[in-house]
Amino acid sequence: MAIVDACLRDGHGGSPTAVLLDAPMTDAERRRVPQLMGSSHAVFVSPHEMTGAAAHALRFFTAEEELPACGHGTIAALAFLAHHAASGDYRTTLRTPGHVLSGRAVRTDGWVTASFDAGPVELREPTRAERDLVLAAVGITADVLAPGIRVAAVGRPRLLVPVTTRSALAALTPDLNRLHAACDRLGLLGCYVYSAPGPSGRVAARMFAPSIGVPEDIANANSTACLAVHLADRGCTEIAVDMGDSLGSRATITAAAVQGPSGRGAHLAGAARISRVLPLPGAFQQLGT
Repeated sequence: MAIVDACLRDGHGGSPTAVLLDAPMTDAERRRVPQLMGSSHAVFVSPHEMTGAAAHALRFFTAEEELPACGHGTIAALAFLAHHAASGDYRTTLRTPGHVLSGRAVRTDGWVTASFDAGPVELREPTRAERDLVLAAVGITADVLAPGIRVAAVGRPRLLVPVTTRSALAALTPDLNRLHAACDRLGLLGCYVYSAPGPSGRVAARMFAPSIGVPEDIANANSTACLAVHLADRGCTEIAVDMGDSLGSRATITAAAVQGPSGRGAHLAGAARISRVLPLPGAFQQLGT
């Protein structure tokens, strides 16, 4: 088992993510891993047979449930696989519950830069209930709300909400119980709030997802893919999104909108580094399981 700091910013911070080779265990045991390891997510990696290519299957878990996709978890898994392959330029095909992805991890300066295509992104206007319930729970008022709220899905739907400034973003203090109830009622993964992009495409964002056991995510790459596709309609085709500052662990994800065979999507990239390794089953014994 490894803890991979995914989506580093300038070589520091990132989202600690548990990555391990899958083994016979129940899903309830898999859900325990992020809780025991102090990470928001855990990724389980196993070899997968696909004709003519090295391939791996990925499964993603939080303490609450299995997820159909996890962008920063995919970046962490690519870093983990590249480390064990001892390859300077590692490539593989990844099968997730929702998609088949081409992944790459390039070793540079003591970490790897991992990248993959996130798959097609679906965008739509929110319903009135989605807008009103989520905005009230997150505490976004009319004076800081910017135009362009969307429901976006790559895997599960989430609400993308723009605010006018980085300071307005930093000041948010959501009612997490209220947001949990709203997202459960509406079938949403969570709420991704972002500031207006600067001229260089730099954005700040925060992702609140208490329904899946993650009050706030240090890094959320799939929501960043959704944002890249949304902003491409406004002429901003490449973005770099800063997250995690409110949690004391700086993270950055880059995304470029692309047109794929199944529709519009985004190419995601982030730097990652293995920060800690624990053997299994010794890791569980050490943690008192």
